[in-house]
Formats: sequence, structure tokens, C-alpha cells
Amino acid sequence: MALWFSASAVVPALRESVDLPPLTASLFTSAVQAGFVVGTILSALFNLADRFDARRFRMASARTAAAANALILAFEPASVAVIGLRFVTGVCMAGIYIVGMKLAAGWARGNMGLMLGGLVGGLTLGSAIPHMFNALGGIDWEFTIAASSVSAAVAALAMMWVEEGPNTAKRPPFRLGAAFRAWTERGLRLANIGYLGHMWELYAMWAWIGVFLDASFRLTMSDDANTAAFAAMVTFVVMGAGAIGCLGGGVLSDRFGRTTVTIMAMGVSGFCALTVGFLFGGAVWPLIFVCIVWGATVVADSPQFSASIAELSEPAYVGTMLTVQTSAGFLLTLITIHMVPLVVDLVGWQFAFAILAPGPLVGIVAMWRLRHSPDAARLAGGKG
Repeated sequence: MALWFSASAVVPALRESVDLPPLTASLFTSAVQAGFVVGTILSALFNLADRFDARRFRMASARTAAAANALILAFEPASVAVIGLRFVTGVCMAGIYIVGMKLAAGWARGNMGLMLGGLVGGLTLGSAIPHMFNALGGIDWEFTIAASSVSAAVAALAMMWVEEGPNTAKRPPFRLGAAFRAWTERGLRLANIGYLGHMWELYAMWAWIGVFLDASFRLTMSDDANTAAFAAMVTFVVMGAGAIGCLGGGVLSDRFGRTTVTIMAMGVSGFCALTVGFLFGGAVWPLIFVCIVWGATVVADSPQFSASIAELSEPAYVGTMLTVQTSAGFLLTLITIHMVPLVVDLVGWQFAFAILAPGPLVGIVAMWRLRHSPDAARLAGGKG
């Protein structure tokens, strides 16, 4: 998952070294999202996540994505070729992210929330790692790209020791209409709407929080490489806090229910989205504290939406249902990732993240309705 934000993490450095247009900076992330959506649509229509050996599928995807990311170093950063390679990386991510969730769900024994919380926590930490590479590499963007590619190649190698769990269903026959159940069955539909509200906020926050912190610190500290490195490391901590949030959310959701945890997490993260801008350009440590809280809660609910889908789906098509969910969510992120810089240009960073708050509100309503539906009895062993 280090590949996802490998290019986004170096945006501040590239803006200093090359003339990087704002649209290109946005495309570093949104091209991955677009590729991921294309990959997930193909996977959902042809049930790829359920019909092929999950381990080999994930290994091949990671290898290809690592190669595409490494090839960025052969082109000018602002070139169309780089955007194309980011798109290819996104397509391959469809065989990494979702297949990983299916593999984890196959080992769940009354602790689906914790299993997927652990996996998404790892994915979150991986997404944050490029910012750490950026800080340790002295804001050398080539180092960040190369290190991210190496980490993905190592992950592909590690898949050799992964086994499918006892809960993995037999590979089903191809069924073109299977993907549409995600929207025709009420419980699945509500869980997916909740996930869409969550995704309206998540990836726009992840894509721009580093740029936001870098801009704020340059106003209050100094405008030099040390400040940039500090901003990169803080961004890693903020995003990495999501790993703790995912694990904590997994433990709590298995005990108190999926809907309870998702509603609480979206309530806190939505509040942070509304208020964090008022700390822009102010005292450093209060801003860092609020951002860490936001980083922990903005993704704490993510694995619980996936756990809900896994528990509400027909076992043989869990992979397909997870694919449909993530495909719709990441398609939505294409809007918010590009909205944030436009709002920054219009009203500044003080209000830019506030446009993300309506997403959690919609998600809360959807999960509240799911909580009071008969389908809630199938979640978290009847805890809802």
C-alpha cells in the first residue's frame, strides 16, 4: 500500500524543484483511484476475487504495481506518462486491497472486526509509509518512489507464506448478476451507503493532509527543508494513527457492534473535518493533536464496513461484494480529491476540509437505519 501515496507524498518537494501544476498534483492520487475503480469493476463483473487463487492473484498484482511505480523515475514528474503509470498502479491495487480483505475474513472465528481491523490497519500504515520515506530521505522524491517500490516487491514475496483460511468458500461459478446484489438487498445497500459517506472524507484527507500541514508549518516555523521534513514525519504519524484506530475499532465492534463503532468514528472524524482548518497557521502542537485524532478516527470505521459486507453477503461471493463496495467508494473519492484544492484556491485552507463533513453525516444516517433493521442481527454475532 506504500505505492498508493508514493507520488502524493512528494508533492511539496516537487513543487520546489519543478513547475508542478495543481491539476497534476491532484492526478498523482486520483489517477490511482481511477485505475482502482476500473480494476474493481472488471473484478466485480467477472468475480475475479472469488474465482482465482487469492494468493497468486495478490502476488502478481503487487509485483506489477511495484514495477509501474518504479518506472516513474524514468520520466519527467509532470509528464502524462507518470499519470498513466499511476493509473496502472491503481488497477493493480484492486488485486491487493480487496483480495487481502477476503484472505483475512477467511480466518475469522467470531472476530471478523478484529481480523479486518488488523488488515486495514496494516494497509493504513502502508499508505502512510511514503511520508516517512520522504522525511528520512531528506525530501529526495526519487528515494521515496524507489523505497515504496521496493517495499511492494517485498510484500509480493511475503505472499508465498500466506494460506487461505478455513472459512474460505469454494470458488463459485461465474455469475454476471452477482455484483448487483450489493444494491438490491437492503442490508448490503445501507452498509454500502455508509461506506460511501466514509469514503467522501477519507482519501481526500489522506491525499491533502500532508500539503495542509506543510503549508501551516511554513507559516509558523520556517520555510526550509527542516520544516518540510518535520511536516512529512507528522503526516506519517497522523496517517499511521489510523492503524491504531483500525485495531481499536475492530476490538470494539466485535464487542459492541459494527453500527455503534462506525457511527461513533464518523461523528468524531466529521467534527475534526469541520474544525481543523481553524487551527491552520496557529500553534503547532494543538494542530498536530487534532490531526492525530482525525487520522485515528477517519479510518477506524473502514474495516467495519467491510466486515458488515462480509457478514451480510452470500459466502461464495464475499470477494465480489467487497469489490463492489470499494469500487463505488473509490469512484466517489475522485470528486473530493479534486474538490479540496479548488476550495483552497477559493477560501483558503481554513475552510477547505469542511466540505468533507457531509460525508460522515450521510454515513451516520445510513448505519443508524441499518442498526434498526432486521439485518442487524447478522452483524457481529447479533450485536448489530
